[in-house]
Amino acid sequence: MPHQLPPKGDWRAWVILGGRGAGKTRAGAEWVRSKVEGARPFDAGACTRVALVGETQDQVREVMIFGDSGIMACSPPDRRPKWVGTRKRLEWPNGAVATVHSAHDPEGLRGPQFDAAWVDELGCAAVDKGTNQPNTFLDAKSSESDLPHYSNGARDDLIQKQYLRAIYSYWGQAERNPVSIEYNAPMLDLSRSFVWAWDMRPYPFFPNNTVQWSDGDNYTRGHWINGRTGARTLASVVGEICTAAGLLAYDTSALHGYVRGYVVGEVADARASLQPLMLRYGFDAVERDGVLTFRTRDGLVTADVPAPEFAMSEEMEGTLEQIREAEAEMVGRVRLRFVQADGNFETIAEEAVLPDEATQAVATSDIALAMTRAEGRQVAERWLIEARVARDTVRVALPPSWMAVGAGDVIALADAEGSTGQYRVDRVEQGAMQMLEAVRIEPGVYTPSDMQDLLATVRGFVPPVPVSPFFLDLPMMTGDEVPHAPHLAITARPWPGSVAVYSAPTEEDFALNTVVAQEAVIGLAQSTLVCHAPGIWDEGAALEVRLLHGTLSAVTETAVLNGRNLCAIGDGSSDNWELFQFRDAELIGPDTYLLRHRLRGQLGTDALMPDAWPVGSWVVLMNGTPTQIEMAASMRRVAQHYRIGPARRSLDDPSFVAQVQAFDGNGLRPYAPVHLRAEALGTGDVVLTWIRRTRIDGDGWDTPEVPLGEDVESYRVRVLREGAVLREQTVGAPAWTYGAAEQAADAALGGLTLEVAQISARYGAGLAGRIAVTL
Repeated sequence: MPHQLPPKGDWRAWVILGGRGAGKTRAGAEWVRSKVEGARPFDAGACTRVALVGETQDQVREVMIFGDSGIMACSPPDRRPKWVGTRKRLEWPNGAVATVHSAHDPEGLRGPQFDAAWVDELGCAAVDKGTNQPNTFLDAKSSESDLPHYSNGARDDLIQKQYLRAIYSYWGQAERNPVSIEYNAPMLDLSRSFVWAWDMRPYPFFPNNTVQWSDGDNYTRGHWINGRTGARTLASVVGEICTAAGLLAYDTSALHGYVRGYVVGEVADARASLQPLMLRYGFDAVERDGVLTFRTRDGLVTADVPAPEFAMSEEMEGTLEQIREAEAEMVGRVRLRFVQADGNFETIAEEAVLPDEATQAVATSDIALAMTRAEGRQVAERWLIEARVARDTVRVALPPSWMAVGAGDVIALADAEGSTGQYRVDRVEQGAMQMLEAVRIEPGVYTPSDMQDLLATVRGFVPPVPVSPFFLDLPMMTGDEVPHAPHLAITARPWPGSVAVYSAPTEEDFALNTVVAQEAVIGLAQSTLVCHAPGIWDEGAALEVRLLHGTLSAVTETAVLNGRNLCAIGDGSSDNWELFQFRDAELIGPDTYLLRHRLRGQLGTDALMPDAWPVGSWVVLMNGTPTQIEMAASMRRVAQHYRIGPARRSLDDPSFVAQVQAFDGNGLRPYAPVHLRAEALGTGDVVLTWIRRTRIDGDGWDTPEVPLGEDVESYRVRVLREGAVLREQTVGAPAWTYGAAEQAADAALGGLTLEVAQISARYGAGLAGRIAVTL
């Protein structure tokens, strides 16, 4: 198959990425043939001495040579090599030879000057005792699924790291990796060695996205090194902290642990930096002969001290003093907060509770270490049980012959009745004799509980795709809105989960303003929407709308009158939106609807209605999803800078959209007066009258007039000719007289427009009502 062929070009190494059945063995066998075979059966090929290397010699023979896709099965009869079992090698008709070698006998590769090698996988599963059988691992879908010899099946990332360290450190030494006289290079080129299994799938989405990749469950105890290569051994981390503190006389050889990630949040001394590690991994630091020695707590007894060896001390009554803390001082519930590894690296908590715990008191600890959930639970359990056992302490005096016993040692003590307990020495006072203070331990505490290491959960990948934001400076719709703050509707493909809105007075010092959690129902008009009188049903041609997201649905006429199916249609600018409602919505194609039986110019937006909204106008469903942003009343009509983008990405991400906006606060804007009438008197005067509307509580029918809604009643009246203002006047009642003398002064002859707008003390003049007159 194409993926089994060597790529074109001058290559030295190439990789076949695939699982079982992908044809890796067949490709390797064919590659060996291509190197040793000539044009004819007895012609020499490019190579004459080949090494076949596997985990064991039996594996090389059964898979690489005699396997279904091995060398023998791939070779035609006239070129098929002969297997010489007594010498463990293949012999081709043209004289080429391939010898079998085992990873367990690396010295066997010394001596022969190979000019080609086919080496089976280098790798070790992250499972307990994985180095016993590096190529053995668990796979529920395979008949070859198995654990290494003597393995308990627990996850062990450290053994995998130690395996790779051993392999590379061994072959990295010149005396073990000699330079060939044939090609003047080391026998093994470690810069071009490949570890099974490095995987191109992105970590941590692999292994956690098991819907996409069905082998994700194999990761925890499998060969993958994704997400593991950046981890450190506990010994190396402790050593680095000591070196940074200027302490060079230390010994970490007895430390065993795997550090997935550790944050030292503050500049502190070495003791403070080591404390979280000591709590997590359970080790002690003791001084011995001028060297600070670190020891992992394992419960192994260092010395067995029988009762006859106890000394008499004036500080004690008897030879052994036993103390037990009060039961009331014991904590029966421990909660540990840590960073979850292999996922989103978020802070999570695990809790351990003793079965006899009756209170709700919890001892909580936070450590800045990355762990899997199973490791966090194991640590919490160890803390809890270790603390409960350690409430038993002893003091004992030992003669000078026991000077070798020191802090950190585990000793077995027998009391007067002959019962024996194990204790860890925490304090030593040396004088004429040794005074030891020790706490009781149970070796089983240091064996992690058997807990399945489940996969973590990860958030879906959010591609850096810009969002499409629409600011809508609208009148109040329910009366509960902040009247001066605009609404924001956002759509995106794909939707990033949540969108962050940042604001600032300038192009710097942005602060988080709002987080929008839901995508708005937004569409584009596919037909024109012509002007129609407000307050009566618009039964004209249907408005065709193609949605970018969401759905629309028909409702009853009563529901419309109660506020349902309210939409804004506009050109995309913040203050040019007409509000309308619809009763009928007919789905005519993918995401495409016909909207009929409409109410136009709702909530005072009839004054913004053009002769026709053109094709391409934006339509936003005002169903509560478009939310208001945070904006102080003092920021009305003040330009602000906004950056809008996925909340999971940083402010400087290219997916963020930048806008500069200033909002009038149209929730404060008075409605345009209606029913304008102009009556000419015999004197030549023209009397203009109108009826005001209100933006607050205007739907009631039990009052003679709607509420004023403003501090005082005031109107701006203008006389216009072709848009030019001839006269402007402010009046305090819904009537105005345009006198004959004023008309003469304005040269107001011919066609004119009279315009009336109600004035708000906070907003200014609102939308205007107009009437055409001829004088």
